Amino acid sequence: MIKQINKTVTDEGIQRKERYASRPAFSREDAENAIRHVLKKIDQKLPRFTEQFPAPCTTNLLYEATENLEWTPGFWTGMLWLAYEVTGDTKYREVAEIQLASYQERIEKRIMTNTHDLGFLYTLSCMAAYKLTGNQEARTIALKAADLLLERFHEKAGIIQAWGDLTNPRQRGRMIIDCNMNLSLLYWASGETGDLKYKQAAYQHILQAYNYIVRDDASTYHTFYMNPETGEPIKGDTHQGFSDESCWSRGQAWGMYGFPLSYLYTKDEQLLSLSKKLTHYFLNRLPEDDVCYWDLIFSEGDEERDSSAAAIAACGLLEMVKQLPVLDEDCMYYEHAAIEIISSLSKHYVSSEDDAEEGVLLHSVYNKNFNHGVDESCMWGDYFYFEALVRLTKNWTLYW
Repeated sequence: MIKQINKTVTDEGIQRKERYASRPAFSREDAENAIRHVLKKIDQKLPRFTEQFPAPCTTNLLYEATENLEWTPGFWTGMLWLAYEVTGDTKYREVAEIQLASYQERIEKRIMTNTHDLGFLYTLSCMAAYKLTGNQEARTIALKAADLLLERFHEKAGIIQAWGDLTNPRQRGRMIIDCNMNLSLLYWASGETGDLKYKQAAYQHILQAYNYIVRDDASTYHTFYMNPETGEPIKGDTHQGFSDESCWSRGQAWGMYGFPLSYLYTKDEQLLSLSKKLTHYFLNRLPEDDVCYWDLIFSEGDEERDSSAAAIAACGLLEMVKQLPVLDEDCMYYEHAAIEIISSLSKHYVSSEDDAEEGVLLHSVYNKNFNHGVDESCMWGDYFYFEALVRLTKNWTLYW
């Protein structure tokens, strides 16, 4: 039985519409110049990250080399596919295809697959490869990843467990806002196989995220716990935000992008309406340069910004512009806000061409609470910044 939405979420509206009433002075040429910079940073790293992958974030602005173990390798492979799309240069495709073997080994040997981040890993690597090139091996690998992701679904709770042992009582029943982005793998698998079990699990999860991760005021918890045996809600808290009741910026951005993706596959209008409410909450708390602090409880002062959250939000805004009816009055504001964010990032938050700065976006925050990746570059920030630029320069077909 499909769970229903059981709450009402407040819509603040856009409180300063004049801020986004005019199209920003960021041209197609500006976006293309920004893409050229991204390509230079990719080229700098390409020899070192053909057989290995960048770590999730930089240390002193340099990416350490790792095996395909973390939750983030897909962002690097995804950047290679974007680079191939933009340039047509087969060197990027060749490296992305070399990396498919490591994704296959990881899924077949179940190497650190105890996570919902199988979506991040296999959507941007194998799903993208199949969509772009028709690679049947990549399709097979992605479908195996979807099967593993489906194993994490708790039917009574209606959620996909974020991470941890499915049999450990202390780890069971945790969902997090990030999972909104991982669901595309399941929706796609249903489309490819004709088996609705993948889509049904993804849809159940997104409805429960609506019910419990989203608060009544359109802010979001990072984490929410459910009883997997009874389906009862337990509590919300944070792993990466300022406090349990504050609103972690990257989490809000995952919501802004993830709910529209589920709308794309389900056509449930409630999800698109909710996306707008989350977006208004986010926009209303941006500082003057439109790049959010690491938690939306801050809108001024000396706390760190999170450029990676800003890049994700920009992609979510641009996706909503595609999905909303043409006559929706907010579309113009969303498009302008996305361009403002990308313009600000390109002017004030990108790395130099120096080899000593390997990331694309500076001033990201991985986990402030553990003092990890603070004011560094992060692979997901680099990827989503690139995706946003590609969206601004071509009619891009989603990998998600």
